[in-house]
Amino acid sequence: MIDTLHFALGGVSGALVGFVLGLVGGGGSILAVPLLLYLVGVKEPHVAIGTSAFAVAANAAIGLWNHARAGTVNWRCGFIYGSAGVVGAFGGSTLGKSIDGHKLLLLFALLMIVVAILMFRRRGDEGIEGAQCSRENVGKVAGYGLGTGVFSGFFGIGGGFLIVPGLVASTSMPILRAIGTSLIAVTAFGLTTSFNYALSGLVNWPLAGVFILGGVAGSALGTRASRALSADKGKLNTVFAAFVMIVALYMLWKSWGEIRL
Repeated sequence: MIDTLHFALGGVSGALVGFVLGLVGGGGSILAVPLLLYLVGVKEPHVAIGTSAFAVAANAAIGLWNHARAGTVNWRCGFIYGSAGVVGAFGGSTLGKSIDGHKLLLLFALLMIVVAILMFRRRGDEGIEGAQCSRENVGKVAGYGLGTGVFSGFFGIGGGFLIVPGLVASTSMPILRAIGTSLIAVTAFGLTTSFNYALSGLVNWPLAGVFILGGVAGSALGTRASRALSADKGKLNTVFAAFVMIVALYMLWKSWGEIRL
């Protein structure tokens, strides 16, 4: 049972996750899960995953609104990417529910390390302003969307840290626009995953509600910070890669300890 204090901690956690989503367009879910488990006090990893998937989807939608106001969203690319990924997210989440939650986090941490290294190596890539989705690259965009959707659903996360490099690789858009656009897919993937988990009773709705409220303020601050850092695109890429690596190492340590126990 979660008391008033831990519900308040849920709101604080939501603010932190909202800030991260606004800043780098990803990492919110993998941060949300350990916060729900180790700070808020949720006992069952799958409940933490299902609850965070819904909360992060809502916070991502708030972040998307902020980025849209700033003009950093490519709607066509985002809808193509997100539509393809929803199919993968439903299939991946169905499989993920059958696997031990701590093992899921361990595997996810290893994947995050690989992505962080790849992003750091490409930190100087500025992308192409005005990059669009057309007949020439629509298949590539949809393919990346389907693949990241599977990972997103399987691990029970929004998948922004995978979606951002996926958008950059498939469209060559700048990192800031990829971050804003990624939130379309993060929202879609998170809602798909949480719906699947809710079918099994693995979502704590009141906790998700306070998490979302905390994310409103955090998302606005994160979006402002993202725009400030966009003046140096290499710096934003580096921040993105460093954030993913730090969280990955932490989760690797915590998950390994839980499995050994």
